[in-house]
Amino acid sequence: MENEVTLDAKTLHWEREAIEKLLLADVRERRAARRWRVFRSLVWMALFAALIWFLVADNLPGTKAALPHTAMVTIKGEISDSGEASAEYVLPALRSALEDDGSKALVILINSPGGSPVQAGLINDEIRRLRALHKKPIYAVVEETCASAAYYIASAADKIYVDKASIVGSIGVLMDGFGFVGTMEKLGIERRLLTAGDNKGFLDPFSPQSDAQKQHAQTMLNQIHQQFIGVVKKGRGDRLKETPDMFSGLFWTGEQAIQLGLADELGSLDGVARDVVKAEKLVDYTNKENIAERFAKRFGAAMGGGAVGALRAAPALR
Repeated sequence: MENEVTLDAKTLHWEREAIEKLLLADVRERRAARRWRVFRSLVWMALFAALIWFLVADNLPGTKAALPHTAMVTIKGEISDSGEASAEYVLPALRSALEDDGSKALVILINSPGGSPVQAGLINDEIRRLRALHKKPIYAVVEETCASAAYYIASAADKIYVDKASIVGSIGVLMDGFGFVGTMEKLGIERRLLTAGDNKGFLDPFSPQSDAQKQHAQTMLNQIHQQFIGVVKKGRGDRLKETPDMFSGLFWTGEQAIQLGLADELGSLDGVARDVVKAEKLVDYTNKENIAERFAKRFGAAMGGGAVGALRAAPALR
């Protein structure tokens, strides 16, 4: 009987050890399998990241600094202080493009009807400064439109290339708005505007405008217009074939602009990079506004809605 008990105890001990070994082996297998899955996932993630980098790296500023290329910055849409065609966005892009050792020249790709003379002036001044600093050529290439403030910017370039059907020019200044004084009188509406300062309600659309106020506005416009003309003459120099209408606000086709000396030659972005710069590879340095920034700006603009009327009355190169 005692021998049977001893055998049963030994059997139970052996079975327990066997079970423990099996369980430990299973745990080790599971750990190894888990480690392999993690390793395999990391490898696939690394390969995927490398593929994405390979696909997009050519268009990332600075990633190909050692390779010769043509730098590109786009100015598109209205030129204002609240969009991608503002000095805030354009100036850092210009600097990055010209500071890159691999960039052989900068092409500013323009498709804009104009906008703020202040923003255009800031960009024009920086183009001149950067060209003198980096000793690299800067070209403007016009797509559909290069008018007013956009041409203010383009005039700083070494050369301006256009399509034969591009719209170029509109060298003038405007200040627009509406007047509702007569309409309000007909409707029996009284405008109650309180100001401290005789001209504080200047350009208010619901108040009459005096001759002195009109003259003051015209003087400002004339001064900005002369600044614009001076910038164009300085940039284009002897190439301009000045006519009585050149600075009247008229605009012309690309072919006509070449004849007038407002542009130099017919050309496209790819053509200038390939045939003029001799660096066919293009790298885009344009700064893009992200969704968060756009929301923040719109929220800020809504909070400052009381200034809308004054902003709308600001002079514009269009």
